[in-house]
Amino acid sequence: MGDREVDQQLVERARAGDKRAFELLVQKYQRKLGRLLSRFVRDPGEVEDVTQEAFIKAYRALPNFRGDSAFYTWLYRIAINTAKNYLVASGRRAPTSTGFDNEEAESFEDAEALRDTATPEDVLMGREVADTVNKAVEALPDDLRTAITLREIEGLSYEEISAVMNCPIGTVRSRIFRARESIAAELRPLLGTDENRRW
Repeated sequence: MGDREVDQQLVERARAGDKRAFELLVQKYQRKLGRLLSRFVRDPGEVEDVTQEAFIKAYRALPNFRGDSAFYTWLYRIAINTAKNYLVASGRRAPTSTGFDNEEAESFEDAEALRDTATPEDVLMGREVADTVNKAVEALPDDLRTAITLREIEGLSYEEISAVMNCPIGTVRSRIFRARESIAAELRPLLGTDENRRW
């Protein structure tokens, strides 16, 4: 039985009043959802609050979950909307980041490849590239930033992003393409790459 089927069974049990079933869904997706939301809401305490609010909204909306998409795709849509509403209510716009947290770094499978072989110049250049990418992503309009974050950071498929963002796959592809082009334009001067180079 796959993840989607397990989730669907837990949803059915939660709809029937089994609170433990929904707790299992929360345990399964809480960290993943927190990581996603930390791309929009920077303060860890606020991320926790928005994550909790997203789960509360999802619990209340369970009767409306039809199972057309995977549960986590549906949950991500609720979470992103909750984060956007939270930021609008507090007079901010959604930032994003591409940094790894400590747990991700510790569990990184290719850690051997990260041994200190870089020169100080390489390290500085890497930081400049990361800063440039982060600033370029932060400057993107919300729809482009959300699409590129879901694709490149969260690793969702185009179909999943289409479901999360509630738009056609062609629109998702266009948004991701435009986001990549915008980021590439910011990186070209730093990397000295040709304007015609495809990324």
